[in-house]
Amino acid sequence: MIVLALLWAGTLALLLRHVRQQRELVLRQAEQDALRDRRILELVKRVDHFQQSAVKVGDEVHELRAILAPLPDKLTQLEQRDPSSLSFAQAAKLVGMGATVDELTQSCGLTQAEAQLMSKLHKS
Repeated sequence: MIVLALLWAGTLALLLRHVRQQRELVLRQAEQDALRDRRILELVKRVDHFQQSAVKVGDEVHELRAILAPLPDKLTQLEQRDPSSLSFAQAAKLVGMGATVDELTQSCGLTQAEAQLMSKLHKS
């Protein structure tokens, strides 16, 4: 009977020690779970921030595309425009400001006859 009591007491001590270890293990696991949950929340916030930034960048890229889309056509129009028409337009402005025939030939690259014609046309 004493042997049984000792075996029972030893088994009870082992059981209590095992329960205590399990409790400590559960507490450590709970701490690790809480730490993991905090990190997950932090990462979720960062992902949300990155998503919002990506959306903003996408919107800005869309706006830039809308702005830049007509530029190739405008460039083509400018390239196809008659370069001499620019000098005549410039010459007309200069005549309006009182430029002489010699000034028109020098600044606009017009011939003497063209400069005289522009001067007569725009003075009247």
